[in-house]
Amino acid sequence: MQKIIPLDAVSLSRFPSRNGVRSGAGGCVAGSCESRDGASELTPDVWNKVKDHPCYNREAHHFFARMHVAVAPACNIQCNYCNRKYDCANESRPGVVSEQLTPELAARKVLWVASQMPQLSVVGIAGPGDALADPRKTLETCERISDALPDIKLCLSTNGLMLPEWVDAIKTHAIDHVTITINAIDPDIAEHIYAWVAYDKRRLTGRSAARLLIERQLLGLEMLVAAGTLVKVNSVMIPGINDTHLKELNTELKVRGVFLHNIMPLISDPAHGTHFGLIGQRGPTAAELKSVQNDLADGANLMKHCRQCRADAIGLLGDDQGRSFGIDRLPETAVVDHESRRNYRAVIDRERKHRKNATAIAAADLRDMSTGDQCLFAVCTKGGGRINQHFGHAREFQIYEADRLGVRLAGHRRAAQYCQGGFGEDDALESTIALLDGVYAILCARVGDRPRTLLSASGIRVIDDYAHEYIETAVAKVFVEHFGVVQRTANTA
Repeated sequence: MQKIIPLDAVSLSRFPSRNGVRSGAGGCVAGSCESRDGASELTPDVWNKVKDHPCYNREAHHFFARMHVAVAPACNIQCNYCNRKYDCANESRPGVVSEQLTPELAARKVLWVASQMPQLSVVGIAGPGDALADPRKTLETCERISDALPDIKLCLSTNGLMLPEWVDAIKTHAIDHVTITINAIDPDIAEHIYAWVAYDKRRLTGRSAARLLIERQLLGLEMLVAAGTLVKVNSVMIPGINDTHLKELNTELKVRGVFLHNIMPLISDPAHGTHFGLIGQRGPTAAELKSVQNDLADGANLMKHCRQCRADAIGLLGDDQGRSFGIDRLPETAVVDHESRRNYRAVIDRERKHRKNATAIAAADLRDMSTGDQCLFAVCTKGGGRINQHFGHAREFQIYEADRLGVRLAGHRRAAQYCQGGFGEDDALESTIALLDGVYAILCARVGDRPRTLLSASGIRVIDDYAHEYIETAVAKVFVEHFGVVQRTANTA
């Protein structure tokens, strides 16, 4: 079984103190957006919750794996961007699973994965329906997992409709992280996003359905924050419907103490069979998504490393190993080596310290530059926060932006793999060139002559001089090189 050996601490500086964040923090440096040191800006309790959580801590997603268990097939609302699919291995998006599990099977499978993957730190319930549409299965699953693996962090995702009734149970079951999907707080906008809402033995549509859902979502959110639960809000960006409304939503979420706001691009391939896909509603471009993210820089903190995972995803973000853990291969028993899990965390703690020192030096070089410009970089990585992947093997590019303030993860862009069976695919390369519009350079471990030539001809530098170096330090070096000699204060005194 493949062992994933995969480094960015999430920006947590602008949240209200009721979420465990100390006030007065700010700034943004390499590897830790809006935060010089993730731990220093959080209360110890909150830092312990997010330290190894790949979704709630940007740095942790380089090192730690998550697992979704598909025990929640039912849903009580119908979103126009959703079409749940079961026994489906060919689509990578929320609401899709290959296998549904009972709570007992889910717990056994978690033990199996943990026995093979010491970096597994989080188990979440994200569908394929809603985790609270039938909360008994969700809560039983969490209880079984906690009993077997007390060091695992528990999460659930919900549309929020039934959330107020179950906040106390969430707290009782030590579920420290809850994601609520909130796409709008204006019913006139939300009614275009939801086909219907089923509540209290009634099926509502239109504005009345949207108004009820929003009221329930915000009430549940406030109750969770008051209970000390970390709340992430997912919002699907839908051009022409809620894109200009997202700033108002983000502002409201910040006021209410949301820990993270994750703005996800609409997935609207007609082949998926969603309402939006079938009517031709397009998703946002990468440039449109980044523009909205930039516009929200002073609002609730943004998550930018989301992969819009399947409801049965396993492994590092961006490296789903779910197919390696099919239920048909589930052993009767699995022995978890807890010492190996502890040792893995000790190794990562040392790596984090080393990486922090390296990125601090890079950040100092950037601060001493006189330029006000900014560049985007595409990075090929298999994890570990390092440039360690061949260009031809990349199925996604992590996008970083660099300026005098530091190097920050700006998102990711999925791509068709260039190397197929030992040969390069020009069609894939052509789509990659289009995908990387606006990117100054690609940093990879290796690259072939043909893609280097064609990418360079398109105005994109391809750099393989920094193989296995930390992403932020390498990006900083290239940025400094591009804009000339560093203007140090000591040299101008």
